[in-house]
Amino acid sequence: MARKFLYLVAVLIVLVIAGAIALNVWSKQLTRLALVPTAGFVQQPPLEDNAYRDPAMWIARPGMGAASPARWQPAYRDEAAPAPVAPPGETPRFAVFFVHPTSYFDRKTWNAPLGDAEANRIARIYVKGMASPFNAASEIWAPRYRQATFGAFLTNAPEARQAIDAAYSDVRQAFRFFLASVDPDVPIVLAGHSQGSVQLLRLLREEVAGKPLARRIVAVYPVGWPVSLAHDLPQLPFPACASADQTGCMMTWSSYAAPADPSQIMDIYAASIGFDGKPRGEGPILCTNPLTGGAGGSAPASANLGTLVPNADLTSGELVPGAVSARCRPDGILLIGDPPAMGPAVLPGNNYHVYDIPLFWANLQRDVERRVAAWQAHR
Repeated sequence: MARKFLYLVAVLIVLVIAGAIALNVWSKQLTRLALVPTAGFVQQPPLEDNAYRDPAMWIARPGMGAASPARWQPAYRDEAAPAPVAPPGETPRFAVFFVHPTSYFDRKTWNAPLGDAEANRIARIYVKGMASPFNAASEIWAPRYRQATFGAFLTNAPEARQAIDAAYSDVRQAFRFFLASVDPDVPIVLAGHSQGSVQLLRLLREEVAGKPLARRIVAVYPVGWPVSLAHDLPQLPFPACASADQTGCMMTWSSYAAPADPSQIMDIYAASIGFDGKPRGEGPILCTNPLTGGAGGSAPASANLGTLVPNADLTSGELVPGAVSARCRPDGILLIGDPPAMGPAVLPGNNYHVYDIPLFWANLQRDVERRVAAWQAHR
């Protein structure tokens, strides 16, 4: 009986090892199978011309007061730590247009219905954690939109492109309403994450480049989406930020802990078409360092003014100084050192994509305030 038991244990160990190997080898395929829709793409009807006049179409907008998730100011874990917000009146007026990342993971449809309760709940959490570093702004706008489902970014199928295009139509309409609503003398900061950055980069090319509006843009933060140095950046109206007080520039990064394996995303990205119409290939992507405010380079954890460490359900959190470092790898991946304890949303390959902004929350808050002040000083 003992021998049979040992044989059973041996068989189970072999099965577990084989399963682990299979999961490692087939993880990309399994992820796509679980998240990429198999249904055909359904064209989204256009929104009403005045759709974004409705306050319900905005997760954050002026007039919401403390009810706006973007106005949240997390506390430091150490109560003695200084608050990073500039004193009232010291930061010039500026308006922020923020596009939230993907919060719809259903594979039933390629685009999220506006009334999807779970997608809306998650989007609000994302705005609270990712738009709040911009809370020194006089206005923060974050629209709801019929976002492409998460699986659309795991495939190069034509339906995926159609879904992303459909989402862009909503974002563009929201952006035009935002511009019509903001004082024309107020400078603007554009920000987003992941899918929000995809939509933001297209806005730059189609709605900002070559127009007087470009002079009002303090900085652009299309965080968490690869920007090819060879095939994307030259086609955009703004360069990478080279210094912490530069204006009219872009800050973006994609965060990975050690050992980093970005192939899940970068394999698809390499096969995609750049803004210049050519395949992006395996060339480096843009990495601006959120701890230094410039392109490339490295900074120790001591330079990190505060990482927003979330609670278990991501509805709140606290700022922890010195939690992670930041180093731009030659290929453009931002390395943050050993895996920090941020929660369960770490993606395969030690991809801290969901935490790109929270990892550097306090530094980003200082970064945007500094650039707005520099923009105002030059004018």
